[in-house]
Amino acid sequence: MRAQQALTEAVAVLRGAGVADAGRDARLLLAQALGIAAERVNMILHDDMPDAAHLRLGALVQIRASRVPMAQILGERLFWGRAFKVTRDTLDPRPETEILVAEALTRPFSRMLDLGTGTGCILISCLLGMPQAVGVGVDISPEALQVAAQNARTHGAKASFLESDWFARVEGRFDLIVSNPPYIAADEMADLAPEVRDHEPHLALTPGGDGLQPYRIIARAAPARLMAGGRLMVEIGPTQGAAVLRLFAAEGLKPIRILQDWDQRDRVVIAEKPALERDFDATLG
Repeated sequence: MRAQQALTEAVAVLRGAGVADAGRDARLLLAQALGIAAERVNMILHDDMPDAAHLRLGALVQIRASRVPMAQILGERLFWGRAFKVTRDTLDPRPETEILVAEALTRPFSRMLDLGTGTGCILISCLLGMPQAVGVGVDISPEALQVAAQNARTHGAKASFLESDWFARVEGRFDLIVSNPPYIAADEMADLAPEVRDHEPHLALTPGGDGLQPYRIIARAAPARLMAGGRLMVEIGPTQGAAVLRLFAAEGLKPIRILQDWDQRDRVVIAEKPALERDFDATLG
């Protein structure tokens, strides 16, 4: 069988399973089965498929048809121009999260804290964009921390990692604190795509309840861990901007602003610890 026919059949199976971008995914799976770069697929479409590669493709297509995310099948996901290892123990990095990274890099920072680091994609991307900086990635999942540490080694980021329930074991102060916490409300989980609902770690998706509990924790604890003039940046769900803004304002953080994503939905809340508090910082550990 030629690769073109195998690709056509793969697309049909994925479409039948309700996969949204069946053509793109089928091409990536074909490349994986053949052991070639995805950009070479067009060059081999008229070639005969080796039997072993055809069997591999069939197995990969069936896995994807069961709605396992592509990142888990391929073992990695591109984020901020780099490939990050992804497993079932980590959230699949989303393009929208790059908005947070882009904003973080608009100002210099020296010490960074990433709460709920997952794959480490935010922390590592920020550190590589600010070479003089160092950072700490925190997660409650030891399995996720292993993935993040491997990603940091792969990309040469100056990052360390700590198993902690939010700020519980965090020490010192930081001029940049970031987080993409679990924020999906309990009653929204059933509406998620099967790739997300059935295959990504629920611990990284939802805190239960109204989805706002992580922001309450961060709002209360972050000021004590921020340097004067330091920034706090969190990703949010599209309906949570006003609520998170109020939580941060209640703790004296200002100014506060909300960034929108490409679909004009609220996506990132940014707050600062007032620089006027610098005189008080010297008395705190």
